[in-house]
Amino acid sequence: MLSLDFHGRVALVTGASSGLGVAFAHALAEQGADVSILARRVERLEQVADECRAFGVRCLPVACDVSSEESIKAAVAQVKEEFGRIDVLVNNAGVCEYAPLEDHTTAQWDKVIATDLTSVFLMTREVAPLFREQGYGRVINIASVGAIQAGATQIGYFAAKGAVLQVTRALAAELAPYGVLVNAIAPGVFDTEMTHDALEAEGSLVLKNRTVLKRFADPVELVPQMLVFASEANTYCTGQTIYVDGGLTSQL
Repeated sequence: MLSLDFHGRVALVTGASSGLGVAFAHALAEQGADVSILARRVERLEQVADECRAFGVRCLPVACDVSSEESIKAAVAQVKEEFGRIDVLVNNAGVCEYAPLEDHTTAQWDKVIATDLTSVFLMTREVAPLFREQGYGRVINIASVGAIQAGATQIGYFAAKGAVLQVTRALAAELAPYGVLVNAIAPGVFDTEMTHDALEAEGSLVLKNRTVLKRFADPVELVPQMLVFASEANTYCTGQTIYVDGGLTSQL
């Protein structure tokens, strides 16, 4: 029987001050997990932490810039000190920079690659020793449909998200002997703080009509797939990517 009971488990969610990260943190807390939430905006984290605690679990907000190796090391050490273990890692933090190629700066490229790609490597590397000690772990990397379809003015984002799929496969192979399963979720068009302005812009109707369901998604609609990948019920799926996109990529 499928069980999504997370009591006794500790989850760490990056990018947890808004959008998908908030939905993930709420869902894990509701299912009984103690949660550590990481982001740069501390005041927003405190609010999300209070919302998670309302489910009767512990929640630790930690200020962390996932583009910084030192910040990641300090954050993971703080979570380990507080909870003693980490069972679930959700690498969700992400940014996007828009600019035509000729105007796209190296700083913009570096920012997106560091936040959307390098952070997945660094976070998992820091948590991996705990996974090995426990003989258990679940990693969920948030990719994007942009991993397999691209467009103009977002070259760094598409490059990073495409690479996340390969990082997921590589991590799955390396961590499998320690009881750690690593998978990715590739969302389609979700209405979040990061995407809302773009979705309101002219031309969004065309994008909406490209989905089979003819609509954009709410962050909570990504929760079921995350919970299954994060749970003990998942025992044999690793190195995979699931597309939750309203049928957008089914038309490729």
